[in-house]
Amino acid sequence: MQLGAVQEKIQSFLLTRGFPPLWDDKEYSMCFEKIFGEDRERQRRYLKAKLSEEKVSLSVGHRVFGAMLSSGMTRAVFTTNFDSVIEKAVADVGAMSLSAFHLEGSRSAIDALNNEEYPVYCKLHGDFRYDNLKNLSADLASQNRHLSRCFENASSRFGFVVTGYSGRDESVMALFRSALDGSNPFPHGLLWTGMKGSRPLPAVQSLLDQATEKGVRANYVPVETFDSLLSRIWRNIEGKTAKLDLQVRKSSAATVSIPVPPVGTANPLVRFNALPIKTLPKTCLSLDFKNPKDWSDLRKSQGDAEGNLIFTKAENVWCWGRRSLVQECFGHEISSIGDVELPSDPTAPESLHVKGFIEAALCKALAKDKPLLSRSTRYASWLIVDPHSDDLDQLDPLKAVVGSFSAKISGLFTEVTDDHPHQEQVRWAEAARVSLEVKGGRAWLQIDPDIWVWPPRARRDAIPILDKRRSNRFNKTFNALLDAWVRIALGTNERDTEVKLTAFDGGSQAENPEFLIGTRTAFAKRLV
Repeated sequence: MQLGAVQEKIQSFLLTRGFPPLWDDKEYSMCFEKIFGEDRERQRRYLKAKLSEEKVSLSVGHRVFGAMLSSGMTRAVFTTNFDSVIEKAVADVGAMSLSAFHLEGSRSAIDALNNEEYPVYCKLHGDFRYDNLKNLSADLASQNRHLSRCFENASSRFGFVVTGYSGRDESVMALFRSALDGSNPFPHGLLWTGMKGSRPLPAVQSLLDQATEKGVRANYVPVETFDSLLSRIWRNIEGKTAKLDLQVRKSSAATVSIPVPPVGTANPLVRFNALPIKTLPKTCLSLDFKNPKDWSDLRKSQGDAEGNLIFTKAENVWCWGRRSLVQECFGHEISSIGDVELPSDPTAPESLHVKGFIEAALCKALAKDKPLLSRSTRYASWLIVDPHSDDLDQLDPLKAVVGSFSAKISGLFTEVTDDHPHQEQVRWAEAARVSLEVKGGRAWLQIDPDIWVWPPRARRDAIPILDKRRSNRFNKTFNALLDAWVRIALGTNERDTEVKLTAFDGGSQAENPEFLIGTRTAFAKRLV
């Protein structure tokens, strides 16, 4: 179901059968009504078969959730799910039972909250193991009054984190709005999480705006997945017991020693697209602000500095670029600028924000003084041919392999949306993805030839054109293409030398990242 063409085919079939459009607010309830009608027992049997505990596989997010509930770190949970995954997680991780309050016996939920009998776990839409469920449109029009009162009472005591819920259920959103009308709404804040790259629904944004107006610290927080969010929360919780931590992780890192095979001498020889990085930058600037900065602030400053500042952000903000330029961009908002050492292995799991930071600097250094553009996204860094450069002669090695290296795609324009009200002509340009890897204690620069699309949101529409252009890039052509990119990016034709590159002109080591890169790609020979 991850293939777009398959998704579209299935959705087209459903539309012909009277099902609602994809992401329609009533899609969930209408699908149940179309399939089961008013037959509640058939609906319950179906859900029981799909959601039974023997079919449940707990993810790391579920295990973290189970640990937080069983240890008292999380006191109250309200869910629209009606499965028993969380109960199973609490039992497996915390070795305790968790009784959920649902539509049958809902009155007891208020008593449990008032008597501080934590954890309080409420299923707003019921439990599939019982007769009462809220799946159909008529059911979802309102909430159970006892569970609603429990929700509103909890909202006046705790902060709320909403995760895995879009906000399409009007009855649940009405609960949040009702909670805002209380005397002490969300005293510790309201955080609504959503997938990175997506925007909150208008109803959610309206709720957050209303909460802010009432003095509640309310924010929309982009996350990768439920598992990644809970994993990060768990790593940052202090004082957790080793036993509970082991139950969450299910495994622990161990040092192993696997002998490396001897150096091969027999043909065939295999060439890799990796160049040795002899030295990586060791320091950068550490910035302290009077008020915290989020990524939107940093991206704006990066744009204002015309790409002459590179940022990463974890507990604090790290940066490359001139101190004077940092001061110019942030002014009185900066409280201090210092130097900080980078981790020895930027590809370690705890240093992934540093890996992208170094890749962005590496890409900037490779593009410097060449007819190339440097672009970094959340997921990768790219070298892109700049068709408007005055010095396109440097691209001759690439031109000899692929012919033209940039053009408009005839007849293809971007779709008009609320965020992008004007059509744009879609263009492509030859590009290479740049990434950093550490293998066997050695750092490597990987270069993956590819094609860039402007604007990037149109890439999916341009796939047929891209596939056609890349259709003949097999061994011989790919080898020549890799040669061309190595020559252009490193600025030399010599095969066995080292090239020193910096991201900017001048500056200290903490201001200007420096790389020493070998020009001979890695290779392997077959073992005898």
